[in-house]
Amino acid sequence: MRERNGRRRGLQPVVIPYSGYGGPGWIRVLCRVVLTRTDSRRATPASIRGWRSFVSIPVADSVVTVTIGGQEFTMQADRGGVVDADATIDLEPGVRTITLQVEGSDPVTARIFVVDPDARLGIVSDIDDTVMVTALPRPFLAAWNTFVLDEHARRPVPGMAVLLERLTREHEGAPVIYLSTGAWNVAPTLDRFMSRHLYPAGTMLLTDWGPTHDRLFRSGRDHKRASLARLAREFPSIRWVLIGDDGQHDEAIYREFAAEHPENVAGVAIRQLSTPEAVLAGGRSHLDEAERPSGGIPWVWAPDGAGLAEQLIEAGLLSPPDDGETGARE
Repeated sequence: MRERNGRRRGLQPVVIPYSGYGGPGWIRVLCRVVLTRTDSRRATPASIRGWRSFVSIPVADSVVTVTIGGQEFTMQADRGGVVDADATIDLEPGVRTITLQVEGSDPVTARIFVVDPDARLGIVSDIDDTVMVTALPRPFLAAWNTFVLDEHARRPVPGMAVLLERLTREHEGAPVIYLSTGAWNVAPTLDRFMSRHLYPAGTMLLTDWGPTHDRLFRSGRDHKRASLARLAREFPSIRWVLIGDDGQHDEAIYREFAAEHPENVAGVAIRQLSTPEAVLAGGRSHLDEAERPSGGIPWVWAPDGAGLAEQLIEAGLLSPPDDGETGARE
């Protein structure tokens, strides 16, 4: 009904592109189709902020034409307007660009990171309270952060951008995945935040907004579990550095994944929330000694990126900074 009314008001479908990834012979395409005004004087879908991103009208079951390396593919969106589909095509490793278009709209481009088959390490990082202070899941504060604030008002976790940048620099070609329970609606805001605070470019794996067929709210845990299991299937030779925080369920989810796929985990780094952040987030979920996994996978805890980096150096996943790096950082 909203889509019909929007079209009658002159709104047109456009594609909001998201960064994707791929491997030898395939890529994963991610985007969302919404209705918006085509007047260039108005905000583009990628610049929609706060609550407006949640009242935008998705175009269910829309067909998106994707041009990759001179070949065209058609992909269908789900009922939330989200396209999450694989294309069978062999691209050279590295950053590649694809073009997306719907119903004759202006074409837009999306970044695709094709993982080198020789890559052996990757990075998976949570977003909320891991790279960005949000104090989730306290209901009112979460709503304020999600629906009202834009990326200028959000605070980065100290040292996390430097930590991720060092990991990607030392492990050239490492894929970066930002895995969050946030909705696709806020992806443009998160992308601007990451860019503003110099986080490495990567693929965001978010969730649909709204209920499913069998529950009122989607399960963030299931989303993270399924995403990690998929990464293990897609990249069986890659070992992941899993980065999260102790304010939600990251420790338990990473422990389960490490137990099921020990060959795919290089290490786990958990950011410890401050006491005020832990109160706002509903407490901590620190693993008891008996729950900590064995098997030689290093686990480290620290309140910021600098502390995690020091322990990852001790674990052999980072090299010590040279004098030039230390002086520049100071």
